Amino acid sequence: MGLIHPTGNPFAHHAAQALAELGVLAEIITGIAYNPNDPLPQRIQSLSPALGRELARRTWIPPQGIKIHHYPLREILRILLLKARIPQRLGYSPQGLTDWVYRSLDCTVARRHLHHWGGVYAYEDGAAMVFERAKRQGKLCIYDLPIVYYRQSQQIQQRESDRFPALAPALLSLREPPAKLARKDRELQLADRIIVPSTVVKTSLAPTGIPPERITVIPFGAPSERFTPGIPERATFRVLFVGRVGPRKGVHYLLEAWRSLSLSDAELHLIGVNEFPPGWLPPNNPQIHYHGSIPHAQLLPHYQRASLFVFPSLIEGLALVQLEAMACGLPLLTTANAGATDIITNGVEGWIMPAGDVGALGVKLRWAADHREELERMGRAARQRAEVLTWQRYREGLKAVLRPYI
Repeated sequence: MGLIHPTGNPFAHHAAQALAELGVLAEIITGIAYNPNDPLPQRIQSLSPALGRELARRTWIPPQGIKIHHYPLREILRILLLKARIPQRLGYSPQGLTDWVYRSLDCTVARRHLHHWGGVYAYEDGAAMVFERAKRQGKLCIYDLPIVYYRQSQQIQQRESDRFPALAPALLSLREPPAKLARKDRELQLADRIIVPSTVVKTSLAPTGIPPERITVIPFGAPSERFTPGIPERATFRVLFVGRVGPRKGVHYLLEAWRSLSLSDAELHLIGVNEFPPGWLPPNNPQIHYHGSIPHAQLLPHYQRASLFVFPSLIEGLALVQLEAMACGLPLLTTANAGATDIITNGVEGWIMPAGDVGALGVKLRWAADHREELERMGRAARQRAEVLTWQRYREGLKAVLRPYI
């Protein structure tokens, strides 16, 4: 079996490991497979530290004995064009470049690699062509859908656009080309088995008519070995958000709730790419700190200094940053839309609030600021839960689903 993921996210790494442990993984295909021990990456790092840092985010060392084949040129070109902001200057959506990389890799794998495999494990937007050919050859097709079905995403984003017309440019699902959406539907129809990370993703597939027994929920794992609790500064109530800072993540509701509270000795820290239209992030506010995008390896101190992790996402599958925060001993203030019902119990390791509810956000933020000892107890419970939600547990769940097909 071959596994395909154009960018090599952590869950793809562990899916590959699970397939290798089952003894069925023949090959991994990706865009960039960075190995810091190879001479070429070291040369790139010396010539362009910025490009070297970007490539380091794509580190993927395959399981022992497994070949990893990468097609880096299109992905490197995409990165360089985005860094230079060329698509934006020409009036094109940066998402179009990502779609191009996914489609190209799908086509390449279908033509060059599929005949070597007995089956294929692929992800949303990168499986239509390889699944088409695999089905004609009688091969197994496993589909991994890490985020809610696009029709639900569009419904949510349309409601946000109607409520906040100025945010419409940042709501990208509303402008997805019909051909891309047709590819998504075709991938689902061809899949023999669908793997999703949360109940909210499985529920979003109900309108498709896909039998529920073909869909399995396996939550992602927490990196409890690398992300560990620190000692927060008790004098300051420090709230942290990590992710794309924009309307899809519900950050506009967080900002509204925060401004309504006027908390003393409190700070809100936002880390991630700003996806809002100009003017939405408040300038010169001493209580709101926007850090921009920072390397993943530098996130740990931010988690360790925080008192509470807030993730008010409207559209998600199961955001890995929530599991990183839990591993660092942070309680969550999050939503069911973020996949939270599969990783925490409401009121124990944090709170699950309705998405888009400013009032609920404000109430919980005020309570957390006024009950610091109780908040720390919830943080300890979050760490204990993270120690249960391991990546090994994820791999075992995936192996249990796939074993009958081998």
